[in-house]
Amino acid sequence: MSNTTASKQPRGKQLSQFIHELRWRGMIHDMVPGTEEQLSKEVTTAYIGFDPTARSLHIGNLATIMLLKHLQLAGHKPVALVGGATGMIGDPSFKAAERKFLDEDTLRENQAGIKKQLEKFLDFEHRANAAEIVNNYDWFAGIGFLEFLRDAGKHLTINYMIAKDSVKKRLETGLSFTEFSYQLLQGYDFYHLYKTKGVKLQMGGSDQWGNITTGTEFIRRKEAGEAYALTAPLVTKADGTKFGKSESGNVWLDPEFTSPYKFYQFWLNISDEDIPRLLKVFTLFSEDKIKDLESNPNPNEAKRELAKDMTIRVHSEEEYEKAEKASNILFGKSTLDDLQEIDEKTLLEVFEGVPQKEISRSEYDASKNVLELLADSAQDLVFASKGEARRMIKQGGVSINKQKVEDEAEGVHYRLLQDKYLIIQRGKKNYYLLKVHN
Repeated sequence: MSNTTASKQPRGKQLSQFIHELRWRGMIHDMVPGTEEQLSKEVTTAYIGFDPTARSLHIGNLATIMLLKHLQLAGHKPVALVGGATGMIGDPSFKAAERKFLDEDTLRENQAGIKKQLEKFLDFEHRANAAEIVNNYDWFAGIGFLEFLRDAGKHLTINYMIAKDSVKKRLETGLSFTEFSYQLLQGYDFYHLYKTKGVKLQMGGSDQWGNITTGTEFIRRKEAGEAYALTAPLVTKADGTKFGKSESGNVWLDPEFTSPYKFYQFWLNISDEDIPRLLKVFTLFSEDKIKDLESNPNPNEAKRELAKDMTIRVHSEEEYEKAEKASNILFGKSTLDDLQEIDEKTLLEVFEGVPQKEISRSEYDASKNVLELLADSAQDLVFASKGEARRMIKQGGVSINKQKVEDEAEGVHYRLLQDKYLIIQRGKKNYYLLKVHN
């Protein structure tokens, strides 16, 4: 977008709304002096960098994506830099060890996946301040080593570079020259975008402050220009630990890495203490709505609202509805139709960790009635004996595929889910998974 086009964009109160919005949401950690004035006086192009170290972004990246979202809503122009060049090195900031290098094909695949995800949050087409994606490999690929040293290296001293906290911490354990040069590369990114696209602001998480201010300093020394920096606090849990990981690792935005069901469950299972912070950072809910949710004596209502909003925006409304139906299975609110609609992967995720047993189809077909199925074919899965099974059936405490077993003598007429599974329920909370294989 040209400067002429930018000058026609909204001014004044709408532009300054960006900082106001971040403040009440608690999303400002540091700002270079003059940043707020710059954002209030004119449409400002700002960028955030994403290293394509994986094919998908994860929840940890969402906080910075939301910075770009709020920026665009206030009338400014967001730029997402996917680091095809810097991704070959890896940012050493606050990492314990050097990252594994990725080849060009993997990086290109990762870049494509990240772009697809960013398009769910930012408008790349329909606004005058449409978002834009750039790849720093496009300019670094044509710069020779000696040219880079002459053009960039001479403007920043070693003393300046090693004074950064992110570098200091790694000097104790060892830092390669490759990683040490990362902040110079990121600083050059900011300079290049400043020169070619009029980018005046770089944003990121608070761990990026050193790299970002290297860029503002580089622009000042090389161009005598003014550039700005803004960082958001890293999102942590109430206990101070890093937010965005489950027991199995990162919670990804790609459904192949983290299914919509598990994604939905992640938000439902956050601690009560984390609710206010997460509502402010990850949703676009108004201040009044967030206050209403916070004041609700039942914290699960806020969790459901948060889980719904996040699942719809990251995946889709259809995937949210599927995830909600799957979640209701364990709480007795689902029907046989709900069970039959769930795909096999989600079904197994819902019943992950419950007792399971496999039997052959001949064993299943040979069961004359429900009692024999439960006590003989599925022996030691649900009941240890026919007597125990008989008593529970008489008490109305046994269901198969959400259908209550009324009579121990009734035939085995249940339709296998995905043509291979039976969900057996004993009492209100005890579930068992019987798999029938050929």
